[in-house]
Amino acid sequence: MPVLCVVAVLLVLQLVGEVFVRMTGLPIPGALIGLLALFGGLVWLGRLPAALRDTARHVLQHLMLLFIPAVAGIMLHFERLAHEWLPFLLACVAGTVITIAVTALTLSWMMKRQQGEKS
Repeated sequence: MPVLCVVAVLLVLQLVGEVFVRMTGLPIPGALIGLLALFGGLVWLGRLPAALRDTARHVLQHLMLLFIPAVAGIMLHFERLAHEWLPFLLACVAGTVITIAVTALTLSWMMKRQQGEKS
């Protein structure tokens, strides 16, 4: 039951983000606003609830399943993609490189921080 409650809270936060974006006209995804609201709530709470931690672990284990709708959406617009393949390819490569670099820097920072705490 806690997993269902956490998923419901996440969906409500996404809905709040979508409504906020529609009302303000901001050019960013509503899901991002919902994610920022979740982050703010967790900072305010000062801890990570066990139900959210467990649900996040389950979702992350099956993360590839969440990409299926995106891939299907790309295939629906395959003709447009054929005409605009270069910007699409550059965005994919640049996004991947940036993600790997930020992940590596974050991991390095966290490892140094953890070693500093042990000393």
